[in-house]
Amino acid sequence: MLVLLGVISFGVFLAFQYGFVALFVSADRSYLSSVILTIYLALTLHWVWVGWLLSRELNYAAMLDGDSVPLGNASLTSGLIDRLESGLGGARRERLLSLYYDQLMNRHAFGHFSTDVLLRLGLLGTIIGFIFMLLPVADIKDFDGAVMQRLLASMSGGMAVALYTTLAGLVSSTLLRFQYHVLDSAAVDLANRVSTHVETHLESHAGLGVDET
Repeated sequence: MLVLLGVISFGVFLAFQYGFVALFVSADRSYLSSVILTIYLALTLHWVWVGWLLSRELNYAAMLDGDSVPLGNASLTSGLIDRLESGLGGARRERLLSLYYDQLMNRHAFGHFSTDVLLRLGLLGTIIGFIFMLLPVADIKDFDGAVMQRLLASMSGGMAVALYTTLAGLVSSTLLRFQYHVLDSAAVDLANRVSTHVETHLESHAGLGVDET
C-alpha cells in the first residue's frame, strides 16, 4: 500500500510540475474536471485512513503467531478472536467470521461506490462538452469567414470540455478502483489469517483435552 501511495504522490507531483492540472482547470469551462480531481484526492485520503486501520488489524493478526501479543488491544480483530476462542459452537463461529468479513469489506464499500460516481461524472462532462460544442451552431445566421472562425473556436472549447472531463473520470475511477482492490485483497488475507489462527487454536486445545484424558 505504501508503494502504491508513493507512486500516486509522485504522479500528482509530476502532474502539477508539468502543468497538466492547470491545463485541466483552464481548458474545462464546466469545472467538472476540477470537481473530479478534488473528489479523487479526498477519496484517496479516505483510502489511506481505511488502509491504516486495516494495517493495524494485519499487524495484530501477524503477532498472533508469535510470542508477543499487545495487551489491551481494542481492535476489531482482537475482540473477535476473544469471542471465537471462548468456546462457541461451530455454527456460531462461522456466523461471527462471516460477520467479521462483512465488516471489513463494508469499510471499502463507499470507495467502490465512489469509483462509479467518478466515472459517471466524466461521462456527464462528455455530454456537457458536446452541448457546449453544438450550442453555437444554432446562432449561425450566415457563413462568412469571421462567423465560421468564432464557431470553430466555440466548438473546440466544447470538445476540450468533453475530452478533459472524460479523461479525468476514466483515470481517477480506474486508479481508485485499483486502490480499493488492494484493500480488498488485504482484507481477505486478514480474514483467512484469523480463521486459520482460530481453527489452529481450537484444534490444539482439543488435542490437549484428549491427551489429558
